[in-house]
Amino acid sequence: MTTVQASTTYTGDAWGELLRDCHRAGVPEGRFYELCERDDGYISVYDAAGFFAGPQDWPGLDQWAYSKVTGRTLDVGVGAGRFALTLQENGADVVGLDVSEGAVEVCAERGLKSVVLGTVDDLGDDERFDSFLLLGKNLGLLESREEGPRLLSRLARVARPGATVIGTGVDPYRLSDPRHADYLERNRRQDRLSGQMRLRLRHGWLATDWFDYLFVSPAELEEMIAGTGWSLVDVEEEGSGYGVVLRLTGDTGAAATGSRA
Repeated sequence: MTTVQASTTYTGDAWGELLRDCHRAGVPEGRFYELCERDDGYISVYDAAGFFAGPQDWPGLDQWAYSKVTGRTLDVGVGAGRFALTLQENGADVVGLDVSEGAVEVCAERGLKSVVLGTVDDLGDDERFDSFLLLGKNLGLLESREEGPRLLSRLARVARPGATVIGTGVDPYRLSDPRHADYLERNRRQDRLSGQMRLRLRHGWLATDWFDYLFVSPAELEEMIAGTGWSLVDVEEEGSGYGVVLRLTGDTGAAATGSRA
């Protein structure tokens, strides 16, 4: 009889290690994959080469959102730098921001001039921006009904007058896979937004800590931004995905503590 020993998973920067491995191997297609595990056991897989893609290979919503960027820009959740580097190549003043040490290292190796390891709270007191990017479905970094307003309020505090948040996200009510329906219903029973996903990323022996990532409808997003100083001024929809532009127009007095982004 053969005994199979369960593998050991170590907590660490799985996201950063994935980007490092893919980058240092020359960004081959079909070799390195982002493995995203949801807390109900559902697993999605995405070719990591996509995180290095140039503008010609970006999804339509990312191209639409990128076209809205103006002025000095903060790319929140910069990853491998696909958006920030393109902006830099076109002469823009751009800063990348990520909590992953590996992601920051890859961005620096790829030539991004300014990249910060940490959260919005780790930016200098004198930093100010005209645009904030939450592309590649990074509206998910809003995390939850409670944490989203806190992140948006933090962004408002380092924003210049009239600044914009430009992001893409997923509307959970437009997901076609029936395997998501039970998960969305479970969230509602727990008084959470339907699309509040509890996830972790895995690569090799490594797994990140569990974190919240939010699939939020445009209507829910508009409710969430109330009191943060931002107003929804543009929406572009495509299937279950969409892009938005938020503009800084009002009071920024909402609470601003507790968010990881």
